Amino acid sequence: MDHPAIASFWSSQYAPHGYCLLWRPDLIGIHLISDVLIALAYFSIPITLVRFVRKRDDMQFGGLFWLFAIFIMACGMTHVMGVWNLWNGDYGAEGVVKLVTAAASVPTAILLWRILPQALAIPSQQQLRQSNDHLTALIMERDLAVARLEQEIRERQQTEAALVQSQKVDAIGQLTGGIAHDFNNLLQAISGNLELIRNQVEAESPLARWSDNAMKAVNRGTRLSKQLLVFSRVQRLELAEVNVDRVIEGMRDLISKSIGPAIEVDLQLNGGNSLVMTDGNQLEMSLLNLAINARDAMPEGGLLKISTDHIAPEAGALGPGVAECVRIIVEDHGSGMSPEVLAKALDPFYTTKEVGKGTGLGLSMAFGFARQSGGTLTIDSVEGRGTTITMLLPTVEASGAQAASDRPAPNPQLFKRKSKRGTAILVDDDEDVRPVVEEMLRDLGFTVRSYPHPNAFLDTFDGKEADLVILDFIMPGINGAALAKRIREQAPGQRILFISGYSESASIDEVQGPSTRMLRKPFDLEELGRQVDDLLGANAATGRPPPDEDGTIN
Repeated sequence: MDHPAIASFWSSQYAPHGYCLLWRPDLIGIHLISDVLIALAYFSIPITLVRFVRKRDDMQFGGLFWLFAIFIMACGMTHVMGVWNLWNGDYGAEGVVKLVTAAASVPTAILLWRILPQALAIPSQQQLRQSNDHLTALIMERDLAVARLEQEIRERQQTEAALVQSQKVDAIGQLTGGIAHDFNNLLQAISGNLELIRNQVEAESPLARWSDNAMKAVNRGTRLSKQLLVFSRVQRLELAEVNVDRVIEGMRDLISKSIGPAIEVDLQLNGGNSLVMTDGNQLEMSLLNLAINARDAMPEGGLLKISTDHIAPEAGALGPGVAECVRIIVEDHGSGMSPEVLAKALDPFYTTKEVGKGTGLGLSMAFGFARQSGGTLTIDSVEGRGTTITMLLPTVEASGAQAASDRPAPNPQLFKRKSKRGTAILVDDDEDVRPVVEEMLRDLGFTVRSYPHPNAFLDTFDGKEADLVILDFIMPGINGAALAKRIREQAPGQRILFISGYSESASIDEVQGPSTRMLRKPFDLEELGRQVDDLLGANAATGRPPPDEDGTIN
């Protein structure tokens, strides 16, 4: 401070800076305006930083922020001093301001270099955009995965519901099959006794008329039992020549009772005597399913129209070589189907009904039946206007292989033979059925040995072939198929006739052969006689000659 140069510097005796500019107004104006603007800009920066920090609580600047603020304010003051010194030579004060600026700028610069790596680590806008795009893609993938999972959950729930429905159908089918079996045994006992009574009275007797009336009721019960067996899916499907018009006409009462009085049934049957090769019982079940679907589509009632005609199918509609077919049209004016429902209507287990109110099998079973019969099934539907289902079944030429429902009425006298035809062994555990079948066999000319249980027969079986063995298929302990195997082990050529309320096809297939037949209960004397004659006519295949009228072997 004692040095003359330094002392003169602090004495502020220097001339104003305007003096150095020769007091030229243009130069002074440039410096004045520039310093003022720079100073204002510098002073505004700390204010902006303060507002920014107050708005962003998540950001902490700490000491660096304050050093930077002091540095910026000091820089602004240097320009204020520049304006001041244009007219006042106060260079000592200006030096102090610059010293403060230098003191703030050095640590600020050091700290900035230290935080440079951290600043560089901050993502750029492009990096943030890329990260955001990647995150968006991940979110979309997650959403798609969640949607797929939800769809799988819905499909699993639908599958589980369909499985439960299928199990219900199987359980009901097993129950129905058991009921039908017992019902057929009852019908056999009733029809057999009625037929025996009918054979003992004159045609003009009231007993004959009463027996015929009762037999008609039995035949109705037989048809109902066959329908139950088709539903239970335990009976082998039998293909035969079926008159479609006759089947539908016979279902008139069944359809009317199934769909209720609120719906009118209009049958327009124009198929004439056209025959199709199919299973008549399955045809009935398919039509009944279609009628019930139509009923569900018309909860307020309406008109159900079933029509038939004989047509030439369009090219490609059926298989090659099919020139004529019977067309069955089932039409309702109910709620109809949306395009989405129509596209899935024939899928197994697909249903629009609530769980427990539909299996989703009706249309698919009808479609499968039509295809198995060589035909097809199509659906035309408009939502809110109704549904038309068309079934095409190829026609066949009559060959005599008619369904049981199309056969002529039985003639009890036709197979009644008093001459002896040999020995028949009967094994049946039903105490009501066995005596009736015994009498039928005696009417056919056989000497009958009957057994109430398979073991009772096996205890006396000596391995010798009888002229005929008749076995009930469902018996306690050993069923008819197993018993037939035991018999065939000792008598390979034994002719065996199975009788049963229903047949387990797989078990019977194991013992099927040229000397085996199957007869379903209830049967009449004519059917029994036909099967017996057919079976005894198989002697050529077994190498055994037929018995004479006295029962001896040629």
